[in-house]
Amino acid sequence: MDTKKYDEMVKASAPKSAAALNSLKAFLVGGAICAIGQVLHNWFESAGFAREDAGLMVAGVLITVAILLTALRIYDKLGKFAGAGSIVPITGFANAIAAPAIEHKKEGLVMGVGAKMFVIAGPVIVYGTVTSVIVGLIYYFTR
Repeated sequence: MDTKKYDEMVKASAPKSAAALNSLKAFLVGGAICAIGQVLHNWFESAGFAREDAGLMVAGVLITVAILLTALRIYDKLGKFAGAGSIVPITGFANAIAAPAIEHKKEGLVMGVGAKMFVIAGPVIVYGTVTSVIVGLIYYFTR
């Protein structure tokens, strides 16, 4: 079989890509999560919180809502629909920690929840910590 014939056979049997639709879904859901965060931030500022405090309040609300939606299995459905759009940093990270903990709660608090909570999030924490140390050292020695 020659290369041209093989390429035609692969093209005919390969599933059609839904990259444009998936990108649109990710953009809309991720944008909606960020817009909700901005609305909350504006609301907290209008309620009298300082800018930094309003940001902390928004983070707390988004983390709490993401964990609640994870526990109710709604965040999983959102993730299947939106793909990468549901992995907006703070809500996606909260889901990454809460989902394994909820899934393994029957194994006990220590070996289930405690040990499995950081299965996915652990490498992210380590990478972030190591990267911040390296960047800090570079900054320290080059200023």
